[in-house]
Amino acid sequence: MRITFLGTGTSQGVPVIGCECEVCKSVNKKDKRLRSSVLIEEDDKNIIIDTGPDLRQQSLKNNICKIDFVLYTHAHRDHVSGIDELRSFNFIQKEEIHGFGNKELVNQLKNDYSYIFQNQNYPGLPKVDLEIVNKIFTYKGIEVIPIQAFHHKLKILGYRIKDFTYLTDVKTLEENELKKINGSKVLVINCLQIKEHISHLNLEEALELVDKIEVEKVYFTHISHNLGLYDKIESILPRKVNLAYDTLKVEL
Repeated sequence: MRITFLGTGTSQGVPVIGCECEVCKSVNKKDKRLRSSVLIEEDDKNIIIDTGPDLRQQSLKNNICKIDFVLYTHAHRDHVSGIDELRSFNFIQKEEIHGFGNKELVNQLKNDYSYIFQNQNYPGLPKVDLEIVNKIFTYKGIEVIPIQAFHHKLKILGYRIKDFTYLTDVKTLEENELKKINGSKVLVINCLQIKEHISHLNLEEALELVDKIEVEKVYFTHISHNLGLYDKIESILPRKVNLAYDTLKVEL
């Protein structure tokens, strides 16, 4: 399995438009962050988690020419608004793209992007089939374990495939869901900033959560400019924890 971080930034990305802070002005490429998403390559299948507004740029930058299915975490725009870009993959693959998410996600997407899901036979529309999931499922030979979490009060999903677990926009998880992560070789989880936030883990909370879970390696994602410079934060993290950055590849 190979994981490629397509984006590791928060909803505004980094740099933030008009911001003059040291992170946004940094010349370090690892401080430049598109909106959060990953590509999972497993058994000749390409799986994308979330289709954010940078999906076109991410696909071109990483030479992605096939998507077998999409796993959605939740329906906020920075995680779904690139859904129209799936039509390019429809054209290439000559088939619809299957997407998975919880009930809240599926209902919200069908409302917000109703033009896609009204069965109009218009050639320019993406062909996307959405399915509600809340327990372990297998698609195209890949077993996926959904993990329920809360983004403030919104129910969202993380996902585990074999020894890889991905969670973003998490604030809280119940104990029975935490147990689903144990034994992962790699955990990716959000770490927004230094100060406490109503719907995201900050640095202190993310590190406290990591201490509760039996995992070999952790990468923080969904990072804002308020967390600080990549090199500075990297220098204070525990040995098994790193900041992810755009285009980082991890082999399992």
